[in-house]
Amino acid sequence: MSEKVKAHHLERGAYVYVRQSTPYQVRNNLESKDRQYALEGRAQQLGFSKVVVIDEDLGRSGSGIQERPGFGRLLASVCQGLAGAVFALEASRLARNNRDWHHLVDLCALTETLLIDSDGIYDPRQLNDRLVLGLKGTMSEFELGLLRQRAREAFEQKVRRGFALWEVPVGFIRTEEGRIEKTPDRQVQQAVVSVFRKFQQLGSARQATIWFREERIFVPKTKPGTRRTGGDLGFAEQRKNPSDVEESLLRRGIRVWQDRGANPYRRWARPAKLAFQKTAEGVEGIASGPPSGVHQLGGVFGKPTTAGDQRGNVRG
Repeated sequence: MSEKVKAHHLERGAYVYVRQSTPYQVRNNLESKDRQYALEGRAQQLGFSKVVVIDEDLGRSGSGIQERPGFGRLLASVCQGLAGAVFALEASRLARNNRDWHHLVDLCALTETLLIDSDGIYDPRQLNDRLVLGLKGTMSEFELGLLRQRAREAFEQKVRRGFALWEVPVGFIRTEEGRIEKTPDRQVQQAVVSVFRKFQQLGSARQATIWFREERIFVPKTKPGTRRTGGDLGFAEQRKNPSDVEESLLRRGIRVWQDRGANPYRRWARPAKLAFQKTAEGVEGIASGPPSGVHQLGGVFGKPTTAGDQRGNVRG
């Protein structure tokens, strides 16, 4: 037994903190979960008669964004002097942000509680141990930031290659080279063109959908299983819900978004209303620039119509 484990530590309980970041890890990373639960046996080997396992945070991130009831219960037990030692597989299991980590370390120092991981036993009241614990917490937070940076750079590279579309829009296919092109099926091309022409004629996507249903004209849809690879398009009968075709043909892949800019946490708003460029031959596509009265993400464009609306662009 280590000389850092004193009798007054053994009189109190040993608290084993078990956490995995996502439900996927809980279901599939079984070895990691078993290693964390095995810390209960190590606590008994060190002489602790009372061992409490806290696993309420399985499937919850330790980045500080998500609430963790298990971690709150652990802090409360340390404050009350019930914990003689806190066991965790590594520092990243306890916290992935410096705020939570140093809060725990400070409380352990005040209540003479040990921190124990797979590498050793640490007493936060000792200067050298406090230094090592600080480095462990900093590296844990840095590791999470590095993983996010790598994932973001990989995603941006997929966007530049044109692989970021999970499902190819109706009327297009993904080639073996990874490019997105119009389907060579002339029947599908004519069907898509007829939908837009009928929309131009009736002036309403819902009325166009009802017309296709009443005339029992087939419309194209993507085949199941083409979510990532694209693929050929087939024909299916009109669905009962008019919004299905409206979503499939008129909105998917033709939404007007405004760039989120430098704020990565800004959420997407509702899809913008469609604005089609009318020509002599028919509907070509989305009109360039925000037309009057068209709502886009983060702003309302067009001239205000009432005194209450005269506030300029509204940023969300």
